[in-house]
Amino acid sequence: MYDIAASGKELGLPDSADRFLDRELSWLAFNERVLDLASDPEIPLLERVRFLSIFATNLDEFFMVRVAGLKRRINTGLAVPSVTGRMPAQVMHDIGVRAFELMSRHAALLKDDIGPRLDAESITKVQVEDLTEDERHRVDEFFFGHVYPVLTPLAVDPAHPFPYISGLSLNLGVLLRSPETGKEFFARVKVPPRLPRFFNVAEATDRPAGRDVPARFVALEDIIAEHLGTLFDGMDIVHHSTFRVTRNEDLEVEEDDAENLLKALEKELLRRRFGPAVRMEITENIHPRVLEMLKDELGIHDSEIYHLPSPLDLSGMSDIADVPRDDLHYPKMVPQMNKDLSLRESSDQVDVFDAVASRDILLHHPYDSFSTSVQAFLEQAASDKNVLAIKQTLYRTSGDSPIIDALVDAAQAGIQVLAVVEIKARFDEEANITWARKLERAGVHVVYGIVGLKTHAKLSLVVRQEADGLARYCHVGTGNYHPKTARGYEDFGLLTRDRAVADDLTKLFNQLSGYAPKSEYSRFLVAPSNVRTGLIDLIDAEIAIAQSGGQGQVRIKVNSIVDEAIIDALYRASRAGVAVEVFVRGICALRPGIEGLSENITVRSVLGRFLEHSRAFVFGNNGDPIVYIGSADMMHRNLDRRVEALVQIVDDGHRAEIIELFDLVFAPSTSAFDLSGDGRWTRRTHDDEGSILADYQTELIRRHRKRRRIGDEA
Repeated sequence: MYDIAASGKELGLPDSADRFLDRELSWLAFNERVLDLASDPEIPLLERVRFLSIFATNLDEFFMVRVAGLKRRINTGLAVPSVTGRMPAQVMHDIGVRAFELMSRHAALLKDDIGPRLDAESITKVQVEDLTEDERHRVDEFFFGHVYPVLTPLAVDPAHPFPYISGLSLNLGVLLRSPETGKEFFARVKVPPRLPRFFNVAEATDRPAGRDVPARFVALEDIIAEHLGTLFDGMDIVHHSTFRVTRNEDLEVEEDDAENLLKALEKELLRRRFGPAVRMEITENIHPRVLEMLKDELGIHDSEIYHLPSPLDLSGMSDIADVPRDDLHYPKMVPQMNKDLSLRESSDQVDVFDAVASRDILLHHPYDSFSTSVQAFLEQAASDKNVLAIKQTLYRTSGDSPIIDALVDAAQAGIQVLAVVEIKARFDEEANITWARKLERAGVHVVYGIVGLKTHAKLSLVVRQEADGLARYCHVGTGNYHPKTARGYEDFGLLTRDRAVADDLTKLFNQLSGYAPKSEYSRFLVAPSNVRTGLIDLIDAEIAIAQSGGQGQVRIKVNSIVDEAIIDALYRASRAGVAVEVFVRGICALRPGIEGLSENITVRSVLGRFLEHSRAFVFGNNGDPIVYIGSADMMHRNLDRRVEALVQIVDDGHRAEIIELFDLVFAPSTSAFDLSGDGRWTRRTHDDEGSILADYQTELIRRHRKRRRIGDEA
């Protein structure tokens, strides 16, 4: 285990509190950057609405996992100081203050800025009392046809105990009065989560001139509130308001053996529903008696209660963001077939095996199409009579995925198929169990990796009989085998039949499905054995170059960087004169720009229409760059508790392509967020003369289109 204090003293580095930013507050700073995009009037309006939704969804997960974990440690007496020296109770206080600030800003942004702009575009959130007679009729039809049959009003009295409030459910708290006795009662009505969060009451005949689609939205809870008299016939409605509870929904599963893992996980999924409450959101008009009852019954503290304007649960704003108004969305981007897979003057599907046999192919999604590359690779393998075996890791995908269908088809065709399924992928556990069993029923050999480790590596291996013997075709990626997210997540993938990669991949699959703990690799770095140490060795090599008078360089692109050993290695590099650039999407515990510690480190973040998800590592190596891509973030969980794989990129053109991305994002002409040593992020959108800086992802769309045109003309 890395001794942070001892390492700091040995290296002459400051105390840990001065070296590292708090990871929880850094996460909130990441979500604040999402909110900054929602606030940006230069971004298309409905995309700003989508960022509102993303902010809310992100914050839900933060409370369900990170805040719940802090609360659990405090309650069990296991509270120890964080790497920054702060106790969990102090961090919880800071989170509460900061989260309320952000949630209040989030609500105000909708009310005071985005809401009026939507109104001006005839996309309106309306109250029931503002509906026309025809619209009220549509609301009544919707309520009685789709909502009323699934509602279950639950009263609280001596015969009816206080109901269980499920996590993230939106609820109406209703005060009722008996007209006969005058006695008051409380009832809870759950807003059905599988119905549209906002109902569009407008019809085609109502379309305003010049508008493609009418949009007049009524919140589902408002529709239910309007019909409370129907639910509680014979009672007087005294008051109603909405509330929402967030619970601890992280899982703890003992992996005693693989045979019982599915059953243990299913049991734990049931337990998740009853996790303790960690946050309650309430509307500002909540009745005092209702609030006191909720506090008592849920065992929730005042510091965990957030008073907010309605509507609650703005994750549902995605319904509004999906309004089909091209003028209010980003310009459409159609993924292109990778230039090395393209057929000249033909619309037929390329033979992926022929293409990969001729050269390695570097994929960059979503600019390069997933369906015509990775998906086609596996679909062609499943229908190829020369294919003998397919081995595949699956972390997140969907039950109706063509990837799953291809593996099922292959197994049914007699191909030996191995699927290493990570059923513990957070919040996808239930779905993963379902399609793991589907694979098993089809004859796929399903295994769950190595006990105690999540299998997070993104790997595929196809063994094919060819005229000159067996050939092994490999895909190593940075993202999941999920066709839907591949359209919105930025990721790299390498298709190759290189012997060294195939040998490494074969060894790794043998380790995942059998026992091969001593495996050594040629072009792979594999966690938990040597990703951290391998990267630190490469950083140390750059330090040696700088100390010898050369130009040391380290460039890292990750989702998050928290690992203290990696960060301290980067501090050592900075102090030796190595230029360090970190391109991070989310959490960053590193403090850049601190004199005597990190003045040679620059940290930059890009958020936009695509989620920057790839991981890439570049080491200058005296002008002959060493480049890796892979699945691992610089987090303890990735480096110590997961199976991760990084593959070295050796093709000169591919290395140049990845290096180009770093050149672009760190160019002064590119818009981005910059991190300062005190943990504050500053967004740069204009240069000193006031000109708009280039958008990173828009520029990549342009470059990929240009590259494709050049390829077509060649």
